[in-house]
Amino acid sequence: MSEKLADQITIVTGAASGIGKAIAFKLMEYGAKVYAFDLNGSLLQEYFGNNSLSTPVTVDVTSRQQVNNEINKIISREKKIDILVNCVGITGITNIKSHEVDIENLKLVFDVNFMSCVYTSQAVIPNMLEHKYGRILHLASIAGKEGNAGMLAYSASKAAVIGMTKVQGSEYAETGITVNAMAPAVIRTPLVDNMPEEQVKYMTDKIPMKRCGTLGEAANLALYIVSPENSFTTGFTFDLTGGRARY
Repeated sequence: MSEKLADQITIVTGAASGIGKAIAFKLMEYGAKVYAFDLNGSLLQEYFGNNSLSTPVTVDVTSRQQVNNEINKIISREKKIDILVNCVGITGITNIKSHEVDIENLKLVFDVNFMSCVYTSQAVIPNMLEHKYGRILHLASIAGKEGNAGMLAYSASKAAVIGMTKVQGSEYAETGITVNAMAPAVIRTPLVDNMPEEQVKYMTDKIPMKRCGTLGEAANLALYIVSPENSFTTGFTFDLTGGRARY
C-alpha cells in the first residue's frame, strides 16, 4: 500500500503551504515523486529541498510561459507526467459586496485560481495522451457550487474550475486520463487564517458538522482521486464539506 504511487511523476501547484503542501507530502508518503510548484521559493526549499522524492520549483503559475518552460523541463527529464494537482489559490479581497469589487483584484484571483489550472493542464495533457494515462485534480470549493456572499471573485473563479473539470472529464474520458475536482468547505489553512473572522464564521455556520475540515482529510481524499484505483470517475467534483453539499 505504501508504494501504490511508486515511480509516478507528480506536479503539485501551491505546494508551499496549506492543502497543496499536505497533498504533496501525502503523495510522497505513498511513493510518488513530486515536483512542488510555488512562487515562494524559500518555503519550497525548506519543505522539499532535502527529500529524494521531491523537487522544489519556484514558478509563477499565472505565467503561461513559465509554466510551459518548467513542465517541459520535467518531461525532458522524466519522460512522463502521471499526476497533476492544482492547489494554488487566493481568496482576493473578501467581505465586500459585488458592486464594490475591485476589477483588477478580480482579474488577479481568476489568473491565480483558474488560468493557472488552464496553463498547467494544457502543458501536461499531451504527454498524458501519449502515455494513455493521467490523473488531474483541480482544487475547487463549495463556494464555486453555492457562492459565498462577499466573495464574488473567489466563488466565480472556483465555479469556473468546476466547469472546466466537467469539460475536460468529458473530453478525455476514453484516453486513460481522469480529470476531477475537489470542493472543500472551510479547511483550516493559512489562507483561511488570513480571512476576516466574520467571513469564516459565515462559512462554518453553513456546515452541519460545525467545524473546519482538516488538512489530513483533504490530503486523504486527494490521494484516492489521483490514485490508479480511481479509474471510473471523471468530470466529477468530490465533496469535502462536512455535510454542507449533498448533491
